[in-house]
Amino acid sequence: MHIVDGVLSTPVLASGITITVLGTGFGLRGLSDDKLPQAAVLAACFFVASLIHIPLGPTSVHLIFNGLIGLLLGGAAFPVVLIGLVLQAVFFGFGGLIVLGVNCLNIALPAIVIGLVVRPWLGRLPAVALGFAAGFGAVLLTALFVALSLALSGEGFITSAKLVVIGHLPVAVIEGVVSAFALKLLCKVRPSLAMFSYQ
Repeated sequence: MHIVDGVLSTPVLASGITITVLGTGFGLRGLSDDKLPQAAVLAACFFVASLIHIPLGPTSVHLIFNGLIGLLLGGAAFPVVLIGLVLQAVFFGFGGLIVLGVNCLNIALPAIVIGLVVRPWLGRLPAVALGFAAGFGAVLLTALFVALSLALSGEGFITSAKLVVIGHLPVAVIEGVVSAFALKLLCKVRPSLAMFSYQ
């Protein structure tokens, strides 16, 4: 889901940076001490999963686990995703530093939206169904956000934007399955982790 440097227009980059700064500030305020270990583990999962990626035009295809991040951490998704993206950009050159704000926005905002939609159903519907919905929905929303970022940067990126959405459909299904089993295991082994107050 990383968009590389030098692709997006200045207004899109500026908007991404502004929203990411605001989202990160809000997320840090809601990140209590008891959530820090969970945030660290989820940031590590995001970082490792994103290392295995396949280039797809001006972006790439890989697992991201933002559905689980949004479901378990809510607004803290912004700082968690930002940390992972900074490390990937600095150590491996994935994405870039200039486009960091847009990349973070495209991954973290869908995570928060999915968390807000799915979290109220925890305990009412099977964890497997909720995990799949979170994983699938977050990746699909992220693909749409990436496509929108490209489309807003110029008509020349319309074809790439469509390719991004189509290319991520199989990834969304795979992520949904992985997230379904992860949430089921988490609710069985450590149900308290899945029931943190949502901020």
